[in-house]
Amino acid sequence: MKQHSFSIHVATTRRIYKGKLYQAHLLRHTYREDGKVKHKTVGNLSHLPSDIIDMIRRSLQGESFVSVNEAFEVIRNLPHGHVAAVLGTLKRIGLDQVIASKRSRQRDLCVAMIVARIIDPQSKLATARGLGEESAFMSLGEILHIESADEDELYEAMDWILPRQEDIEKKLASRHLRDGALVLYDVTSSYFEGRTCPLAEIGHPHDGKKNKLQIVYGVLCNAEGCPVAVEVFKGNTGDPTTFTAQVKKVRERFGIERVIFVGDRGMITEARIREDLRPGGADWITALRAASIRKLAEGGSIQLSLFDEKNLAEISHKDYPGERLIVCRNPFLAGDRSRKREELLRATEAELEKVVIITKRQKRRLQGKDKIGIRVGKVLNRFKVEKHFILQITDDSFYYHRNQNSIHQEAALDGIYVIRTSVAKEKLDDQDTVRAYKNLSVVERAFRCFKTIDLKVRPIHHRLAERVQAHVFLCMLSYYVEWHMRKALAPLLFDEEDKALAESLREDVVAPARRSPGALQKAVSKRTSDGLPVHSFRTLLKDLATLCKNKVRTKKSGSQTFELVTLPTPLQKKAFELLGVSHLL
Repeated sequence: MKQHSFSIHVATTRRIYKGKLYQAHLLRHTYREDGKVKHKTVGNLSHLPSDIIDMIRRSLQGESFVSVNEAFEVIRNLPHGHVAAVLGTLKRIGLDQVIASKRSRQRDLCVAMIVARIIDPQSKLATARGLGEESAFMSLGEILHIESADEDELYEAMDWILPRQEDIEKKLASRHLRDGALVLYDVTSSYFEGRTCPLAEIGHPHDGKKNKLQIVYGVLCNAEGCPVAVEVFKGNTGDPTTFTAQVKKVRERFGIERVIFVGDRGMITEARIREDLRPGGADWITALRAASIRKLAEGGSIQLSLFDEKNLAEISHKDYPGERLIVCRNPFLAGDRSRKREELLRATEAELEKVVIITKRQKRRLQGKDKIGIRVGKVLNRFKVEKHFILQITDDSFYYHRNQNSIHQEAALDGIYVIRTSVAKEKLDDQDTVRAYKNLSVVERAFRCFKTIDLKVRPIHHRLAERVQAHVFLCMLSYYVEWHMRKALAPLLFDEEDKALAESLREDVVAPARRSPGALQKAVSKRTSDGLPVHSFRTLLKDLATLCKNKVRTKKSGSQTFELVTLPTPLQKKAFELLGVSHLL
């Protein structure tokens, strides 16, 4: 009996019994004995997972296997998901084509600064280092092939894009503005570091930084709050002065003749209406100042009986010919102002009482009408309610008491504001007119993104006026991208995603805004309707950043390098679906 030529292999057997397929994987020993091929089953592998069975089969066929750590090594890991989300959105909305129709290094550098401003706003030096091949903290530089850029090249790119600002804004206006549409405009200021920029001046601070050099800039948005243009002014420029340039810009540069400008009471003044708006036939929506409202009330045009049935009423007045005045009363705002006034009155009385005491004490008594007046003036300037007090100052005494008549007169107007407009009622009824004015809040929201948690336009360190202008313009373009991202990602954010439903839940347009049931549910449960965690915009970007682009190399001779992108989590997958972009850039 001779036995030789044996082998061990995995054999798969199949048979059908009563219409059902039965399959078995058997480890068999095959050999030749006395000239005949025979098989001996060594074991049954059918209970093992299919991938293990396949590995045993291939191993018996001569393939060799090593562990992953022995075969591969990860030589670079770059956070990538947030880059894919932001850059993908920028390209989806075509902003790169708006900046320049042909790709160039300058365009790529500007795109990189826009994306980096959203992801991690830093100085140009830090941004350049973050793009570099050696110290990159994200995949942006590699994707745009600008790993070698330094801060000087970024400055040159800023110089390249500034002359294109007018053309870029014109293209954005053609997308988002139309004839007869609402145009929202507001201004803010940002403090300046240094003293050599010609734009930096001492002016009225919008961000509370007193006695610091600043710049002023205004943003034009459509009715939804999408930014289309920005302009930088000297830090001592008054708000109404900036408005003149915007009227000219919309008419001449954008070529839109009939628009409705919406601005606050400090922006669209009587002079601007007379000199800028009426001559060109433009309409406006603004609000009256407190002094004008008081004058209407004293003349009997505003009475509380107007609000017996609803919180707004339209009136007319000879001082505003051809215009509509919509008087609104917000009871919640009235209560808040009443409370704040009482707090200020009590705080003022507490400080004034201290002055009374030191004018009566035996030692080191405060004397002299001038000295007492200076001390009292400091208190009144601090709390700003001087008109509500009657004061009596002598050389050796000081007395005060509340002016109840003044307090009652002001309290009668608590919560009352008046919308002034030239728009015909047939075009915008009272509710829509008030709603249009209140939409200025979306511009204020843009400024919060500009200056604080998102884009951080301040502090400003540039010295050349053109660089400051380019810096602010790039921040506006960054907010343009972020605005589109927030709109798409609303289901994953704490933001309101059903604004129409939320608006319909309000008693009227004067009443405080209400959130839709879906938004309230997200706020309470911190989960979306499909169980995903709800995020702020910033924390969602951080989560996306955990999706990495890995550079992997084989360890064998003739090693090869390839890229492998992390598989997205369910949350990340949903985010990319909402944005309409791929994580594989």
